[in-house]
Amino acid sequence: MSAQPPSAGDWHAAWSAALDALEMDVAAVEEMLSGDHRTQEVPAVTGAWTPPTDLGPLPLDLRPRADAILSRQLRVAQEMVLVMAGNRRQAAMIARVETGSDGAARPVYINCAA
Repeated sequence: MSAQPPSAGDWHAAWSAALDALEMDVAAVEEMLSGDHRTQEVPAVTGAWTPPTDLGPLPLDLRPRADAILSRQLRVAQEMVLVMAGNRRQAAMIARVETGSDGAARPVYINCAA
């Protein structure tokens, strides 16, 4: 017994639901990256996103929405890279402050006049 292909309404609804899920994920990351939430604890991710396999091609009327979500995802990804680079710089600075060293060898003076 083979599976029936989804009807046009089911197909459109399935794609709308998939785009809703992607949009919620992007919104969550955008909120996390906002200044108010950068210092708050972030809940652990429950699992990696996997693309649906049974949706078929994207309905043409949903293409603008999918493109907008993709643009937001790319913008958020770029912002995450910048935030991570900033975090690495801050961690390096804190390490230098805590140790009093910039990583370079310190001069050593030995009193040889004994």
